[in-house]
Amino acid sequence: MRGGTSKGAYFLASDLPTDIAERDRILLSAMGSPDPRQIDGIGGADPLTSKVAVISPSSRPGIDVDYLFLQVWVDRPEVSDKQNCGNILAGVAPFAIERGLVRGCDPVTQVRIFMVNTSQTVVATVQTPGGKPEYQGNARIDGVPGTAAPIPLSFSDTAGSTCGALLPTGRAVDLVNGIAVTCIDNGMPVVVMRASDVGRTGYETRDQLDKDTELKARIEAIRLAVGPMMNLGDVKDQTVPKMILLAPPRESGVVSTRSFIPHRAHATIGVFAAVSVATACLLPDSPAHSLARIPDGTTKLMLVEHPTGASPVSLTTDVHDGKTVVTEAAIISTARALFEGRVLVP
Repeated sequence: MRGGTSKGAYFLASDLPTDIAERDRILLSAMGSPDPRQIDGIGGADPLTSKVAVISPSSRPGIDVDYLFLQVWVDRPEVSDKQNCGNILAGVAPFAIERGLVRGCDPVTQVRIFMVNTSQTVVATVQTPGGKPEYQGNARIDGVPGTAAPIPLSFSDTAGSTCGALLPTGRAVDLVNGIAVTCIDNGMPVVVMRASDVGRTGYETRDQLDKDTELKARIEAIRLAVGPMMNLGDVKDQTVPKMILLAPPRESGVVSTRSFIPHRAHATIGVFAAVSVATACLLPDSPAHSLARIPDGTTKLMLVEHPTGASPVSLTTDVHDGKTVVTEAAIISTARALFEGRVLVP
């Protein structure tokens, strides 16, 4: 399925081995890893298209399905469960309805999803005329051609989902290797910094960033330094935190972003990364705040610009002890079922 601006293989948990080593062997073989082209599997030779969702009925009260996200590395034999994926999340609810894990209602179905990676809950609303998922519609998300049916995703417990706190260092700004950064986790651990502070515009193309070995080495040094500060330990072999370069918005957005995931430049920006970036923009001491164009109101529709457009994030805020606090985050995504059948593995 395509979920948001990513693509992945969606499996029922009951169709995979319970032994993790055997499961990972099967997934690596299915996707064709390790190989830069993934020529011997169904992966798309890019981190954004080498993803897996494992779905099962939930035994948790008030929850419909459990969702485990797995990032299958393209060029090395590793499968990681250390992060969520908000893009692949967009396909979970329609998949669950298609597979009979959730009964579809007419005209819409709400599916409560437990995200196993970070123990969060999300409510996905799917258009289901006649009880069947409808993929055609008028919603457009940048980075995906055409339009599709909207899938609103609403979260209320994303803060500190991986790092244990919204600001795991206890501060809105830290100086790391001479660069002012904000380490923040509102659904995805990210490190945001001004692109100008590392001698870049923040408007470079993905190819330009991927070829900029000096910049990537400098950013990786910061990433390794903040890992322990963010309660993530040694992150050398982890996919988090994501590193984000920021610049003033060029269009109607809040801020412009260039993301690393973590060693390649992102074609867009991850869903949860966009939520974390938007949240950082609301912190007066953050380098993000100095660049951001923040809308008024307690519910703010914030467009986070990226190389191929912008990702819409809705943040509902309140004021506690004189500080602005995010109480709910929501995004609108889309998904499409691409094919169903068997993938053959040795």
